[in-house]
Amino acid sequence: MYPNVQAYDRGVMFSPDGRLFQVDYAKEAVRRGATSIGIVADNGVVLVAHKNIVEQLAVPSTIQKIFRVDSFIGATYSGLVADGLHIIGIMRNKTQTHRMVYSETESVETTAREIAEEMQMATQYGGIRPYAVSLLIGGIDKTPKLFEIDPGASYLGYKADAIGSGKKIAEDVLVKNYKDNIGMEDAINLGVSIIKKINEGKLSESNVDISTIKKDVGFESFTTEKVAKYL
Repeated sequence: MYPNVQAYDRGVMFSPDGRLFQVDYAKEAVRRGATSIGIVADNGVVLVAHKNIVEQLAVPSTIQKIFRVDSFIGATYSGLVADGLHIIGIMRNKTQTHRMVYSETESVETTAREIAEEMQMATQYGGIRPYAVSLLIGGIDKTPKLFEIDPGASYLGYKADAIGSGKKIAEDVLVKNYKDNIGMEDAINLGVSIIKKINEGKLSESNVDISTIKKDVGFESFTTEKVAKYL
């Protein structure tokens, strides 16, 4: 039994067995969040996200899970809403600064690395807490790319990935059904089918976000009418 174990609970410091409890708690917040899915397709990246609307009088259109970061970069998150929106804002500022200086879209990996560095700072100092979000960042520079960043600030590239409460189920389906050079339409249908499975088919166009980043179009957010065609 370690002395004063609660001390490791209250700040960002290692416990004797090498754990950062606050990071573990942040990961638990992500596991309770609504599911988001990213898939690299032949002509771009598909992002599909479930909006967990629990308030009956809430206006669904005011809840957003997938965001345009730049012309050819999009992102979605699972976890604490306020943290997710804050990180999206930081990401937009960084990509716009890059565009103003270099007149080009920042590479997807550079964007992921910069946000991971931002999140990593919150795991080092007392008086602040880790960000309770995981993010999927998808986009196109030379080729379509997808990265996940977790609350511990690790980032990794994926062909297809999921975050949130349905991560395990989604990953099992993606492993079985994902194929290299999958078509955009097939990728959208695969993502939607996974969200349906996780939520037992209880979906409508008001609680699902779908966006694509295509080589010839850039970022496109689907309207509710277009989302309805896939449900």
